[in-house]
Amino acid sequence: MDVDAYLTERAALLDRFLDGRLPPSSESTLAAAMRHLLLPGGKRLRPAFAFAACEAVAGPALGPEAALPAAAAVELLHTYSLVHDDLPCMDDDALRRGRPTVHVAFGEALAVLAGDALQAEAFAVLAEPGPSPVPAEVVLAATRDLARAAGARQLVGGQADDLECAREAPDVERVESIHRRKTAALIGAAVTLGARFGGADAARLARLERFGAAVGLGFQIADDRLDRDAGESCSYVGLVGEDAARARAEALLDEALAEIEDWGERAEPLRELARFAVRRDR
Repeated sequence: MDVDAYLTERAALLDRFLDGRLPPSSESTLAAAMRHLLLPGGKRLRPAFAFAACEAVAGPALGPEAALPAAAAVELLHTYSLVHDDLPCMDDDALRRGRPTVHVAFGEALAVLAGDALQAEAFAVLAEPGPSPVPAEVVLAATRDLARAAGARQLVGGQADDLECAREAPDVERVESIHRRKTAALIGAAVTLGARFGGADAARLARLERFGAAVGLGFQIADDRLDRDAGESCSYVGLVGEDAARARAEALLDEALAEIEDWGERAEPLRELARFAVRRDR
């Protein structure tokens, strides 16, 4: 399977959907700020996991469009987190995805509001009827999954702990905890949301939850390896070194792939995305 082609195809499908959901830039400065980082986006890896998980459990019975609400919700929430992470009071970044960050382009106050609006839109997408009929209990469970992944015990809590890293000397266990919450939780939610929209039963969901958690942590360790600031205190590589970090990521990948080893060809996109996430060089 060609991972780059898969990412490109699913990103095009997602971008058309998102473009139709958001107000046009001409409507208001807020609308322009919301679109600034979202369209065009990055690799769209998190929504790709949602598409692939849906396909893995549903097979050819459903097309990729069935996973669009899940994929869009994950990307909207991920983009909101990036907009806020870039703020001067957080990471104070000037560039994101090759262009000025939202607060640089539109001002800090509007960046905060744009992030807020993107987060709200994520849950609106889940709550509204999508291209394929989905039972209300599935929508409710997916909404709960995303809210948990985004909240104080996961993404936001991980970000808060990450801010404290500069004032402490964290150990490997603490860094893994931050990575699991700040990064892995949303990747895991992407997998479970896609699986729910594909009709996964409880047994498959449990396996995919373990899959997503392992891949998500492996992804962040790979991110640490690619980060030129890997010597900082909250970097896994900075604590254990390049070789040990690579070995840990590979072990996590093996752990994830074992969960879907017997799922056949329809799970191949999910396997290849996992390998790409953990072994990527970009």
